[in-house]
Parts: sequence; C-alpha cells; structure tokens
Amino acid sequence: MKIGVRAHDYGKMEIEQLAETLHDVGYEAAQLALPKAFTGIESYADITPGHLERIRAAFEKHSIEIPVFGCYMDLGNPDEDVRRYAVDTMKRCLAYSKEVGAKVLGTETAYPHLTKEEKKQWYPYMVDSIKRVVDEAVRLDVKLAVEPVFWHPLESVEAVLDVMGQVKDEAHLRMIFDASNLLEYPDTTDQREYWTEWLSAAGKYIEAMHIKDFYFDQDRKYCPTPLGKGAIDYRAISEWLHVNRPDMYLLREEMNPETAQADITFLRNL
Repeated sequence: MKIGVRAHDYGKMEIEQLAETLHDVGYEAAQLALPKAFTGIESYADITPGHLERIRAAFEKHSIEIPVFGCYMDLGNPDEDVRRYAVDTMKRCLAYSKEVGAKVLGTETAYPHLTKEEKKQWYPYMVDSIKRVVDEAVRLDVKLAVEPVFWHPLESVEAVLDVMGQVKDEAHLRMIFDASNLLEYPDTTDQREYWTEWLSAAGKYIEAMHIKDFYFDQDRKYCPTPLGKGAIDYRAISEWLHVNRPDMYLLREEMNPETAQADITFLRNL
C-alpha cells in the first residue's frame, strides 16, 4: 500500500516547496487540489501549462505520486448554470490531470448536505453530469473517480452500482472510498458487515481510499479525531486490502501535521 495525504492539509505553498515538504515527512503520494495547495493558483481558471509542468517535475523529483487530482464539483445541482460550470471545469481538469500524471480526477457529487427528497431530485442530474464528464475522459483516455457520501446523491452502494451500470465503463469511471463519509449511524452500524458489503459489491471500482476518523457530538456535529481514536473500525477494510488490493493508495485527510508520524504508522499498519 502507498501512503499519501491530502496535500493542502499542510497549507498553501509554492509547488516545489510543497513537494519537498511531503517527501520529507515520509509520504509516497498526494491528492492535489491545485487552488487549495499552491500559491499563485486561486482558481481552476488560473492554471497554466507552466504550473502543470512545474507540478509534474517537482513531484517526480521528490518521488511523490499523484493518485488523485482533486476537482470537487456540484455535479447534481438542479441549477443548469451551476451544473454546466461543474462539467466544463471538470472536463478541463481531466486534461490537467493527464499533464501532471495523476491516476484519476476525483470529485464528490454535490456541495450541500441534502435531505432524502433532495437526493432523489438531484440524482438524475448527477448521473447526466457524470456521463458527460466520462465522455471526455474516454476521449482523453484518463479516469474520473466519484466519491460517495451519505448526504449526497451518490449516497449508497446501491447508487454506486446503479451509476456504474448506467455508464458501463469501469476503465474510465472509478471510485474513491471514504469510510467516514459513508458511516451515517456509527453507534448502531455493524461495521464489519457494512464494510464487507461495500467492498464485496463495489471494491473493484476503488482507485484510492481516503483515511480519516471522527465522532459525532451530542448535536451530531462532525468532529475529526486522530486515526484510530474515533468511530471508524478499520479492521474489515484492512483485511480486504491485504487480500484484494495491497497496492491501494491510502490518502490521509484532515491531517494535523503535529500527529503526522502517528498517522503514517497507523496507515502502514492497515
């Protein structure tokens, strides 16, 4: 398994400085959201060929792979203008991801926390957007990876399988698996059964895993914790990884640099 991090958890830096910093900490991989990670890039519209070449060269020099080029967009929004912007931006970023050598372009499927009825309403718009972006991924021969989240339209393993079945192109449509974004009821869920169901049904689509931990406070507010100190039981996930995907990218999100080495040790033990 390859140990990585969401790069902007270390703050916004010059391209070369961030690549060197991540290497020195001990990471082998990084998820990059360019406007969040690099000084001089304030939006996806600011990205230039010069930026892309500097990123490719700096991360290659420091032996940091780029499994995910992050471009998280509001793909299911019923507002046609919002949706058009999302799809157009992602199409451009597919080309950018190819230039820097990223394995996939990664996104969630919405921005806000949606109600049950809103998720149903947004679902067909989400599917349409994904199909449009995948068409461009096919043209460029790159990969799109969608990340299911329980408060978004792509909320469940059934939804993932439905989308994959509609698109019918697992070579160009992949998935990012984030257990923390899928555990709606940590106090009552049998996690061994739940994660086994997820991974048995949809594991073949996973390109990378986000690894983080949390608990819900008395108001159901999400509270991040160090790895292994919160609600997530990673044992079934670890067992699946060793049997099925020992080459998986494990990307730490919500990293606190002060506890980086403890987190890296946890990730290696997975």
